[in-house]
Amino acid sequence: MKLSRSFPSLVLVLGSACVGAEDLVLDVEIPALNVAEYHRPYVAIWIENSKGQHQRNLALWYDHDMRDDEGSKWLKDLRLWWRRSGRQLSMPVDGLSGATRPAGTYELTFSNKSQAIHGLPAGEYQLVVEAAREVGGRELLKLPFQWPAESSIETSQQGSNELGRVKLTVQP
Repeated sequence: MKLSRSFPSLVLVLGSACVGAEDLVLDVEIPALNVAEYHRPYVAIWIENSKGQHQRNLALWYDHDMRDDEGSKWLKDLRLWWRRSGRQLSMPVDGLSGATRPAGTYELTFSNKSQAIHGLPAGEYQLVVEAAREVGGRELLKLPFQWPAESSIETSQQGSNELGRVKLTVQP
């Protein structure tokens, strides 16, 4: 391959495309529970500002394939999410809602260019993960972060029952 004199210009253009390419990377663990009657948890993930005001929904896992939209009636069990955002939405929401997940660890990546976080103003935030399970419990974890990040930040919390380890990485 022959490089032309325009190669340095190409490097400059490609390098500048990376500026402002912040990412939120979230690992959510759904633990395996040894219980008599196990149901996959409903999970809501969103961003709120430092005052606890809802800013953006990132993901919602629920049983959306039930007959007569039966699964959406249990979304109220995600109590904080429901009060802050859920009751105003019409389910399913394209790009947000999806099926419940079995036990395991799931990685979600949100680029600054994605609809979920594009245009999020600079500031202090909390990423909130709420899980509720039929014949089970409810759990809520909050992970604080600064947006945009000046350097890579990683924060995590360990759930006690419905959630396992939840880790948030913010990449500049």
